[in-house]
Amino acid sequence: MKIAIIGAGLTGLTTAYYLKKKGIDVTLFEKSDRTGGVIQSVRQDEFIYENGPSTGVLGTAEAVELLEELDDLCTLEVADENAKYRWIWKDNQWHSLPSGLFGGITTPLFTFSDKLRLLGEPFRKPGTDPNETLASLVRRRMGESFLKYAVDPFVLGIYSGDPEQLVPKYALPKLYNLEQKYGSFIGGSIKKGKEPKTEREKKITREVFSVKGGLSNLTNALAEKVGKDRIILNAAELKISQAQPGYLLRYTGSEEIRFDRIISTAGAYALHDIFSFLPDAALRKIERLPYAQVVQVSVGFLQWKGIELKAFGGLIPFCENRQVLGALFLSSFLKERAPEGGALISTFLGGVRKPEMVGLSDEQIHELVSREIKFLFGLTKWAPDLFVINRYQKAIPQYGIESEEKLAAITFMERDFPGLILAGNIRDGIGMADRIKQGREIAEKVVSSETS
Repeated sequence: MKIAIIGAGLTGLTTAYYLKKKGIDVTLFEKSDRTGGVIQSVRQDEFIYENGPSTGVLGTAEAVELLEELDDLCTLEVADENAKYRWIWKDNQWHSLPSGLFGGITTPLFTFSDKLRLLGEPFRKPGTDPNETLASLVRRRMGESFLKYAVDPFVLGIYSGDPEQLVPKYALPKLYNLEQKYGSFIGGSIKKGKEPKTEREKKITREVFSVKGGLSNLTNALAEKVGKDRIILNAAELKISQAQPGYLLRYTGSEEIRFDRIISTAGAYALHDIFSFLPDAALRKIERLPYAQVVQVSVGFLQWKGIELKAFGGLIPFCENRQVLGALFLSSFLKERAPEGGALISTFLGGVRKPEMVGLSDEQIHELVSREIKFLFGLTKWAPDLFVINRYQKAIPQYGIESEEKLAAITFMERDFPGLILAGNIRDGIGMADRIKQGREIAEKVVSSETS
């Protein structure tokens, strides 16, 4: 059996790694000149910053186990205590996001009436609409101020999205299942916490993590395990056609290569060009998947003169009408990201509700970010030693009302075209742990189908 994987990002590399471990003949095809996909760590002077995701969460056993298996090539770095604290901006100052019932009742972030609603949350009935939006769900169970000052900034931090559009069943399934299985968020969290856990489930600590030296060391380790001879870079204009049996693959400058199976991790927007034989009607249901447009700005200071940054980061609710979505204080909870006494901050602009930010010039972004960081973090002088801008037109997929039809279309095409698997972040979550879990599950599914 010969398998082709399209895309050498985290999902594709993980899938290839586990297939190779089982002795499967697998080849990765990547359109760019490097592996890792959106993950790209950069060492510049005394800073280590990320172009792409900055951290992950140990939210699946598969993620923990992969990092354990790769510890000879990359070293897991769990964030320190500062990462447990999140700041929320309200009324021109930062407030700590509460983590428990008592904190939720005493914080100035929420209104008095919503604090009273919080006490009644465990007794409210579960929703019955599987396509209910996140905003509707939170208003129903917690109230408007919880939506504005807890959930909205949380969604901005993960999806750069809009809670009025995201559907929890697909975007936040753990939250959705708390209500559906246990009846409430608060009561469900307590009940779930008391349930016995297997040894494998105990590995899921939900701690923030990175890799020593940057996340690229993780994808580089996977690429080394897969083998350079199994990875084709610069595979531009890649096209797949049907063969009898299997599929034919070609890219610029290559002859056609036959494979028994094709695993795609390409974005929704790229599928039509790659798989011209797939039904247009089904493809359109996947192509409807919206993406957030995001500007990421890495700012470093050899000597930090602002307020003390002892937190994971600060998030700014949309209703506060600032020009940035928030910032991660990477040097406050990860080692060697900035020199002693310095700071590395990753700031984000744009998102679903401000897509025009991606179109700003470098000069406009520099002026905007300098003004916002000075005001938000108490700087009197603006003299950064690092300032790097990255724009992402298709940054983060948004799992909204179209998700049900999208997933049905994927199921339909995988059934009607045996040997084809459509994966990547078009389904099954956007986090690093989600990507690792999906990659391993796909590999196990392929191996199981061949041995059954």
